[in-house]
Amino acid sequence: MKSVFITGGNRGIGFETARQMGKLGYHVIISSRKEEDAKEAVEKLSNDGVKADYVIMDVENTASVEKAVAAVSELVNGVLDALINNAGYINPKGDKEKIDLESLRKCFEVNVVGTANVTNRCLEMVKKAPQGRIVNVSSIMGSCTVGCAGFDYSPYNISKAALNMYTVKLAAALKETQVKVNCGHPGWVKTAMGGADADLEVTEGAETSVYLATLRSDGPTGGFFHKGEQLPW
Repeated sequence: MKSVFITGGNRGIGFETARQMGKLGYHVIISSRKEEDAKEAVEKLSNDGVKADYVIMDVENTASVEKAVAAVSELVNGVLDALINNAGYINPKGDKEKIDLESLRKCFEVNVVGTANVTNRCLEMVKKAPQGRIVNVSSIMGSCTVGCAGFDYSPYNISKAALNMYTVKLAAALKETQVKVNCGHPGWVKTAMGGADADLEVTEGAETSVYLATLRSDGPTGGFFHKGEQLPW
């Protein structure tokens, strides 16, 4: 049975991604910072016919990440078919001209450093899979070409642009392996983060991550996508 580890998979896009991957026959492992939330999510997935487990993990805490990844390794016997770095943070609306440094640090710690730490620790498991896949959930707000939402969300924009660069660098580093690394823009989705006015339902928001996590062997690597369409950097 193939396996997938989804960070922040207890709610929103992450949870729906877990549900869809489970329906494709994957053993799903989700992470959450709170055990109560994780248990509730796994119960819902199990009731929907998905083989699911959870680990408790705070991507900002190295010891927490180390412990969680060790638990994942045990659950999948050291072989992980897909890693979906879904956990993320968006800063509160800030100043129109001056960037809030604490928000910038927080966005980088979660969206870039946290993602890199989890990926570093999962990488050998993914490389052992016949067709390993790494998906970094990014945003069109990280595109230097079109990603503008006003200066007040600059910390988030900048961190997602950095995540995109990390994706490109990692894909290049792994080009001689069977691992494919891509980042995806889920769209503006009706979640706690996206808000009720968003364009897409959560089922649609998960589609890009599922697409990238299940790419065929002739699929792309080192790209930025939304529902199969390549986006500009």
